[in-house]
Amino acid sequence: MKIIVIIPAFNEAKSIDKVIAEIPQDIVDEVVVVNNNSSDETSKVAKRAGATVLDELQQGYGFACLKGIEYAKKQKPDIVVFLDADYSDYPEEMRELIKPIIEQNYDMVIGSRALGERQAGSMTIPQIFGNWLATNLLKLFYGVHYTDLGPFRAIKFNSLLALNMQDTTYGWTVEMQLKAAKMKMRTTEMAVNYRRRVGKSKISGTVKGTVLAGYKIITTIFKYL
Repeated sequence: MKIIVIIPAFNEAKSIDKVIAEIPQDIVDEVVVVNNNSSDETSKVAKRAGATVLDELQQGYGFACLKGIEYAKKQKPDIVVFLDADYSDYPEEMRELIKPIIEQNYDMVIGSRALGERQAGSMTIPQIFGNWLATNLLKLFYGVHYTDLGPFRAIKFNSLLALNMQDTTYGWTVEMQLKAAKMKMRTTEMAVNYRRRVGKSKISGTVKGTVLAGYKIITTIFKYL
């Protein structure tokens, strides 16, 4: 199977090479880093580490992911893996993350930090509460059980295209999960470990970012009812 990894990155020059280095290269065909209007050397560091680098000037996690998807359409992968650039995930766990797709024909696998081991301080209290609230709302309104909106996830590329993703900012992960539920896709979760990120988070590291992210996630859940 052809596998492409898409990594949205905004000012992650201190961590992106570490992330790329720990991706299991024997199972991955291409690592795509989407440089999301960074002001540091994220692009240069990623290129030196061997990644394909795309530039997306419109700020937003969803904008970066959509840019990666447009590129992937030309490459025609079987599976796309999304991974953060801040070194909070463990890229080597990708081997296990894709197994349910390859061996059991699942459409999507969410890496759940709630089921795995979290390093102390890796997630803030608002993040933990927000995930709890969002996943319970998904269960209530969409009848699907998730424990996390974790960004580390794998999905069949054809299934990803069928979702017709639209969100350009913080609602990206929850949009993917609720649309998969609405379309009755076969999804599952896998426990993944999580550590403190390199540098300060642009979202959970500020009160404004936390509030905006929470608001967008909740409104996205109600948007598709």
